[in-house]
Amino acid sequence: MAGSWHQKKQRLGHRLAALMDHRRAVWLLFVASILETLIVPIPIETILIPWMVLRPQKRWWLASVALAGNLLAAAVGYGLGVWAMGQFNDQLIGLFGGQQAFNAFDQRFSDNGFLAVLSIGVIPIPFQIAMLVAGSTGYSFFLFMLAALLARGARYFGLALLVHFFGDKALKLWKRNERTMMVLLGVAVAGYLIYKGMGLWSGGGSA
Repeated sequence: MAGSWHQKKQRLGHRLAALMDHRRAVWLLFVASILETLIVPIPIETILIPWMVLRPQKRWWLASVALAGNLLAAAVGYGLGVWAMGQFNDQLIGLFGGQQAFNAFDQRFSDNGFLAVLSIGVIPIPFQIAMLVAGSTGYSFFLFMLAALLARGARYFGLALLVHFFGDKALKLWKRNERTMMVLLGVAVAGYLIYKGMGLWSGGGSA
C-alpha cells in the first residue's frame, strides 16, 4: 500500500515536471510549493530538479520561487496553529501527520524550538506539524519564519547546487540518498553563506 502511494506521488511529480514549458510555469511551481507545504505531499524535488537541469540559468530563480511558496504556506500554517487549534485540534492533527508525530515534535520543540524547525528536513516529521506546534504554543513568529527560511532555503538552494555539480544525475542521486543529501547540502549552503558573509564583512571593514 505504501509502495502504491509512493508511486502515485512520483507520477504526480512527473506530470508537474512536464508542465515546465507552460507560460505560467513559475506560478505553477509557486502553487505546487504551497500545496506541498500545506496539504498535498508533492515530491517537489521531482519538479525542481528536472526544471533546473533543463533551465540551468534559472536554477537559483526556481529555488527562490519554491522557497517563497513554502514561506507563504508556513505563515498560513502558523496562523492555523494560533487561531484554529483550539476548535479543530483533532481534525488538524489528523490531517497533518497524526497525534504521535505531533507529540514527538512537541517534545522536541519544547527543548529547542528553533533547532526543531531547522531539523525538519532531516527528522521524519511533516513540516505541517512544525507549523501547528509553533503557532499553538505561541512561539515567536519571526523566529519560526527565520528557521523555516534557513531550513527550506538549504533544501531548495541545495538542490540548485546539486544540479550545478551533477547535472542530470542529480535526481537519481537525490532519490537514493535523500536524508544524507539534505544534511550535506544544508552544511554546504550554510558554509557558502558564511563565506560570502565574511567576504562582505571584510570588504565593508576595509572601505
